[in-house]
Amino acid sequence: MKNYKKTIIITTLVTLLPILLGIALWEKLPDSIATHWGSDGQADGWSNRAFAVFGLPCILAVIHLFSVCIMLNDPKKKNIHKKPLTLVFWIVPAVSLVTNGFTYIAALGSDMDISLVISILMGVLFIILGNYMPKLQQNYTVGIKLPWTLNSTENWNRTHRLGGKFFIAGGFLTAVSGILSPLFGETAWLVILIAIAILCSVIPMGYSFWLFKRGI
Repeated sequence: MKNYKKTIIITTLVTLLPILLGIALWEKLPDSIATHWGSDGQADGWSNRAFAVFGLPCILAVIHLFSVCIMLNDPKKKNIHKKPLTLVFWIVPAVSLVTNGFTYIAALGSDMDISLVISILMGVLFIILGNYMPKLQQNYTVGIKLPWTLNSTENWNRTHRLGGKFFIAGGFLTAVSGILSPLFGETAWLVILIAIAILCSVIPMGYSFWLFKRGI
C-alpha cells in the first residue's frame, strides 16, 4: 500500500473533483437534480442539490478506495500487469468525472441523448478491458476468476485471450447500438446491451469450463 500512497491520494482527489465544479455552479443548479435515467433515456430519479454535488462523488470515492484496497491486498498482486493495475486505479475517477459532469450538464438544461452517452462509455470500457485481458496473469482481483482458471495457467491464458476478443467486439457493438438506438427504440437498445454483456461473459466462462473438462 505504501508504494501506491501517492497514486491513491491523487486518484481519490480526482474522484472528488466534481464537488468543486458543483460548488462553482451551485447558484445555477436547480434544487432537485436528475441523478438516474431509465432505459428510454428519460430521467426517472432525482436527488436534492446537496446530495448530487457532495454525496455522489463521496460514494464513488468510497467505492474507489474499497476496490484499490482489495487489489493491493491480492496475494497474487505481482501477477497483475502494470496497465490493468493502472486501469483499476483510474476507472472510478474517470467514471466520477464523466457521470457527475453529465449530471451537471443535464441539470443546467442541456438536452442530451443519454442512451448514446452510456453506449459509448460502455463500449470504450469494454474495448479497454478486452485489450488488457490477454496480458493478465493469474490473480484473485482482475479477470475471469473461476476455479479452473485459477487452478491452471494454460486455462487462464486461453480463456483471457478469447475473452479479450469478445470484449473488444462487444465494445464496438455497444457503441454502435447507441448510435443506432433511435432506429429500433430504447427497449430494444437495452436488450441489446444486456445481451452483449452476457455473451461477453458467458462464452469465455463456458470455454474455460470446456478446457477444464479436456484436462487443461
